[in-house]
Amino acid sequence: MANQETKEEDYGVLLYYKYTTIPDLEALFNFYESNCKSLSFLGRVRLSPNGVNVTVGGKLSALEEHIAAMKLNSLFEGTDFKLASCHEPSNDRVAKECGFTSLSIRIVKELVTLSSCPLPRSPEISNAGRHLSASEFHSVLHNVGLYSTSPMKLNPWNCEDKLIPSSNKGTVLIDARNLYETRIGKFYPSNVETLDPEIRQYSDLPSWIDNNSEMLRGNNILMYCTGGIRCEMASAYIRSKGAGFENVFQLYGGIQRYLEQFPDGGFFRGKNFVFDHRVSVGSSDSRILGTCLLCSSPFDDYSSRSRCTHCRMLVLVCDNCREKDSSYVCELCQKNSQCIQPTSAEFDNSVEISEVGELEAVSTSDRIALSPLVSGPKTLRKLRILCLHGFRQNASGFKGRTASLAKKLKSIAELVFVDAPHELPFIYQIRQNCDSASKMENNCPPARSCNKKFSWLVAPDHKGENDSDWKIADSPFDPLQYQKQTEGFDKSIAYLKDLYSKAGPFDGILGFSQGAAMAALVCLHQQKLNGEMEFRFAILCSGFAVNMNNCQQGSINVPSLHIFGNNKGNDRQIENQASRHLATVFENGCSVVIEHDTGHIIPTRPPYIDQIKDFLVRFL
Repeated sequence: MANQETKEEDYGVLLYYKYTTIPDLEALFNFYESNCKSLSFLGRVRLSPNGVNVTVGGKLSALEEHIAAMKLNSLFEGTDFKLASCHEPSNDRVAKECGFTSLSIRIVKELVTLSSCPLPRSPEISNAGRHLSASEFHSVLHNVGLYSTSPMKLNPWNCEDKLIPSSNKGTVLIDARNLYETRIGKFYPSNVETLDPEIRQYSDLPSWIDNNSEMLRGNNILMYCTGGIRCEMASAYIRSKGAGFENVFQLYGGIQRYLEQFPDGGFFRGKNFVFDHRVSVGSSDSRILGTCLLCSSPFDDYSSRSRCTHCRMLVLVCDNCREKDSSYVCELCQKNSQCIQPTSAEFDNSVEISEVGELEAVSTSDRIALSPLVSGPKTLRKLRILCLHGFRQNASGFKGRTASLAKKLKSIAELVFVDAPHELPFIYQIRQNCDSASKMENNCPPARSCNKKFSWLVAPDHKGENDSDWKIADSPFDPLQYQKQTEGFDKSIAYLKDLYSKAGPFDGILGFSQGAAMAALVCLHQQKLNGEMEFRFAILCSGFAVNMNNCQQGSINVPSLHIFGNNKGNDRQIENQASRHLATVFENGCSVVIEHDTGHIIPTRPPYIDQIKDFLVRFL
């Protein structure tokens, strides 16, 4: 037992961020890669031209060594290194979700994404709200209630215990965190109005600020979050609104520093949600603030990683309720009238849904087949995966080719197949070296009718004809034709956005061959899609990169599974090296590669199917 306690005390988590101009981003990246790997850290490091954001775990001695190294760099002067001792990661599921099974170091455009939609003008971090130390923040919350003769205004030059009368409205406190974080712990000052935006994700905060700007105008605005970085950008965004929004103050070091200063919790009740394997950190006050979503009993443990069936937000479900039910609707979805049972929906007429194991289809047109949805909670918990077929294929054919895969994933996934928007002409080739009689016969196209064929990307000379007539091929089949199909992305992405709005949302996207190339482009552009399409993961089978010449290695931050033939895999359509290259464009820390020897297909025999399942269960 003593050895176990010593082991736990030797481990820790380090959090810090720094907004500053990075003169040599590549050099700093190389330093982090060398230093963090040599110290055997787990976690994530994000670098941008404007600073760094780090959450890593390791031995305390190694973390202290890293801090010492960072302090030697003048860029990190004044950085608040938040180091806490804790146990080593023990819950594999929690560790995987939090990124604490590997080390991920990435260069990104933004340290935190303030908005999923482009802002008219990005806030300047130099205009962020004034920092209040934990003791100053506590004093402000305490002293506001001592003044009743008039509203108060914070003295920005000497915050500690100093309030001066003002004609402003008063003081409000904004919790800048997500709803699921606030449900297990928050500040409860007795004389300050606390505002909980109740957002699913940080990028929703600007919209809430915009919608409540008149309520905020003229007030002294206090803000807090977990460690401080979210308040930096959010406070700058509020101050960017101009007159009436000048007095914005933020808790420096966040809740973590406050609880260190006030171990009994002070004005904070409950637990501080953290984005690492610890899940949450409490004070000496053991009272439970959270409640079970289903039975309302006191409960505040997110270790089970229970999620809303509709939006995938974390929800609190106690052990007893989790044994009885496996589908949940979060309070936000309930407010938006999301019902538990599936409802009928109008789908685009190019969609085919394979409710795995239910292959009987009800046709609503010649290009749609909706399989019967099995009622009950288990169906709702399955992952919905949008499936993109390859070049000169269609949804129906791809659904048939992947029937074995669908059957073996029936307990965890619902596959949705869709036709691409570029319709292709039927072509046939004239056989050479045959006698005159047979040559005349073979010059005729097939007499039987064929299903239409589609593609996501087309060659530059594609005429866009929707012609059902047969055409003679201009040249023999070119095994490298996929390299020439570089046009048509704009039409395809617009088509997918429209389909997503009608048939979505989806958890993941799966692409085969050219469909994988298209899926990769969707992942690349996901941040620019303004929330119109969001995928939590991508499965790219026999894929290759198109129009990605400027993409750096590891630049796409979407968890990905890459399945393709090895050097001896007999894939005569897509070269092994092309699929390998595509895999390198995705972040290495959250990508999985499966190489097989079965050609231009998606393998479904062991051990490949087991590896596919292992990847998918991470997102349930």
